[in-house]
Amino acid sequence: MNAIEIYTDGACKGNPGPGGWGVLLISGETEKELFGGELGTTNNRMEMMAVIEALQALKRPCSVTLHLDSQYVLKGITEWLPGWKAKGWRTAAKQPVKNVDLWQQLDKLVSQGGHTIDWRWVRGHNGDAGNERADALANRGVEVALGQHPGM
Repeated sequence: MNAIEIYTDGACKGNPGPGGWGVLLISGETEKELFGGELGTTNNRMEMMAVIEALQALKRPCSVTLHLDSQYVLKGITEWLPGWKAKGWRTAAKQPVKNVDLWQQLDKLVSQGGHTIDWRWVRGHNGDAGNERADALANRGVEVALGQHPGM
C-alpha cells in the first residue's frame, strides 16, 4: 500500500459563519493541496469536511498517517462513534448526534475505504509545518466561500 501523510484543518469566521477546509497530501516527493468552503457553517463541520475530502481524494487503499488538530474529530472517530451507532446516532445524553450527516459519511470512508489510518493529533498554531499549511489552505477555503454569489 502507498504510504501517505495527510494534514487537515478547518477554519470558520464566526461560529456559525463562513468556513473553509484545507488538506495537504504528501506521498513521497509528491504533494497535493485541496481546499474549499461554505457559507453558514461551523468550525467542527469544516474540520470534518477536511478529513472527508482528504479520504475521498485517495484513489486506492493507502497506509495513511492523518494529522489533525481537532479533538472533536479525533475523539469522534476513535472513541465516540461506536456508541453513537449502537444508540441509533444518539449521544450518551440521548440527544441526536450533531453533524450526523458528516459522521455517517466519514464512518463509511474509514470503514469501507480499505485504508489503514494512524490518527495523530497535533497542537494547532504551534509551528507544525504541515498543520500550518493545512490552516492556510482552510483560510483560502473561507475566501472561496466569501467570493461565491448566491445561486452559483
